Amino acid sequence: MIRTNVMRLLDAAGIAYRTAEYDYDEQDLSGMHAAEATGMPSEQVFKTLVARGEKQGYLVFCIPVCCELDLKKAAKAAGDKKVELIHVKELLPLTGYVRGGCSPVGMKKKFPTCMDETAQLYDEIAVSAGTRGCQIILSPDDLAAYCGIAYADLVSLL
Repeated sequence: MIRTNVMRLLDAAGIAYRTAEYDYDEQDLSGMHAAEATGMPSEQVFKTLVARGEKQGYLVFCIPVCCELDLKKAAKAAGDKKVELIHVKELLPLTGYVRGGCSPVGMKKKFPTCMDETAQLYDEIAVSAGTRGCQIILSPDDLAAYCGIAYADLVSLL
């Protein structure tokens, strides 16, 4: 089993989690593959997106892999007028993570973070363990408390 910085941080904080490793597909980094591979419903597997707010600067949003981030709702949740996703080439230098392996835990800097409120419907959710092909599965409230995450309505219905 691989050990990631995300796991080391959660271990040090005494936060219970389990992992799910899987073969990832370079062509499909949408997150739906992660849900299928872990056997969890796509509503319980969360992707981590990084955006830039007009006033707030960098922001992080965690949403179910089956959904799309509603930029208007994201801006409202962040207390900003306008929010746009950063370009993928900015992700690694900014967060320390690559696309498909971005986690709300252990970024290079702490950014304001919001998670879609639907996470509260579940006893556990999955987020990236900080590398492609591995998810950590834990309580959304434990994750929110550890990372200082606020719950908000962030997605648009497809």
